[in-house]
Amino acid sequence: MVFFIVFTLLMQIYTTGAKIPAVIVFGDSSVDAGNNNHIQTVLKSNFRPYGRDFFGGKATGRFSNGRVPTDFISESFGLRPYVPAYLDPAYNISDFATGVCFASAGTGYDNATSDVLSVIPLWKEVEYYKEYQKKLRHHLGDQKANSIISQALYLTSMGTNDFLENYYTLSHRRSQYTITQYQDYLVTIAESFIKKLYGLGARKLSLGGLPPMGCLPLERTTSFMIGNGDTCNGAYNKVAMAFNRKLSGLVKRLNTELSGSKIVFSNPYPIFQQIVQKPSSFGFEAAAVACCSTGLFEMGYMCDQYNPFTCSDASKYVFWDSFHPTEKTNRIISRHLFKTVLSKFL
Repeated sequence: MVFFIVFTLLMQIYTTGAKIPAVIVFGDSSVDAGNNNHIQTVLKSNFRPYGRDFFGGKATGRFSNGRVPTDFISESFGLRPYVPAYLDPAYNISDFATGVCFASAGTGYDNATSDVLSVIPLWKEVEYYKEYQKKLRHHLGDQKANSIISQALYLTSMGTNDFLENYYTLSHRRSQYTITQYQDYLVTIAESFIKKLYGLGARKLSLGGLPPMGCLPLERTTSFMIGNGDTCNGAYNKVAMAFNRKLSGLVKRLNTELSGSKIVFSNPYPIFQQIVQKPSSFGFEAAAVACCSTGLFEMGYMCDQYNPFTCSDASKYVFWDSFHPTEKTNRIISRHLFKTVLSKFL
């Protein structure tokens, strides 16, 4: 009888996420819930076929056919099955009290990265978070709001754009830094960012790593075009792994420096690489090309509802467009990270 009661209590904690009252998200298109819909940028996805498998078939601005990883993570903690975008006027502070997303597709750690497509820079995401804190305190009172702020789980996911959209595409950063120096520069920004959140009251943080970015369909298409066959860009993958090691080291150090904090490194690389290398083991039929359009290079406005080449069943594909995973892939990766890393916050 005692065992049954203890077991029941543990299951209640597990299923309701009692220790996590809210999920607060920072980052890029991997977790943007629709903030780019409300700024002047060409990088948007608030149109079909994006979102066709989301609740109600709504194109929310998420760069997928359905949900993104942070939506699944929120659900895993017993919270809402999606995290609303802060700039979406359909939601207010009462909605944001249990979860809010400040992420912006196309952004990165480096301010120069956000300038490429005129999206929200990381410093501005933090400013929106400060504004959110004020609204939360006004709505719930200082004591309740401060409790949510300190007990919430902060999820961050960015970095891919710093390399693919900025460093390897434009010459400015390459003229300033070697690739190793640029990684160190980004880690310095990541450290400052985490310390800012800590100074604002955050205590539970997950720093997201990079995926095997050389295996994105866009990069595989580029490899094919220059005569390397339908292969991943191994050099880009090595950079991603090296950067992940540096982020992991940063997390270990900050856990000792920031009193009362619990910071984890959520590394999507291993599970993502497994999916790409053996897609059939996860129920996929295609990993080299994406579902949307020809699946070779399209994303955003090049992937619209009038394109006749878009697949009918996204669950057979690892990637939705040439840069972003399908909802099914997002679910597999987020559940793996929850099971192996994020469940430590329960």
